[in-house]
Amino acid sequence: QVQLVESGGGLVQPGGSLRLSCAASGRTFSTYQMGWFRQAPGKEREFVARITWSGGFTYYTDSVKGRFAISRDKAANMVYLQMDSLKPEDTAIYYCAAREQGKEYDSWGQGTQVTVSS
Repeated sequence: QVQLVESGGGLVQPGGSLRLSCAASGRTFSTYQMGWFRQAPGKEREFVARITWSGGFTYYTDSVKGRFAISRDKAANMVYLQMDSLKPEDTAIYYCAAREQGKEYDSWGQGTQVTVSS
């Protein structure tokens, strides 16, 4: 069973940076995609970014392109989300998720809070 544990959230001023980490365990991930999602207060959960475990191919939602970068460390079974030029509208709980390619995301972490405020 896949287990995902996020860390790295916190309070940051607008324009600042944070790096979120996701520790993945429970199986080998060679056929998996890893994703980051977020949920702001009063809003539905939305997709942020994803990466294929094997080839490292990435995809981002438009609102974070050029500001966020997803990466993975295959040896350490870690996934990261580097967030730069943060805006107040990036405030949300951020979740790490995993799926086998071609299937729905079915493994989720507990989430980590990111607050962007002056």
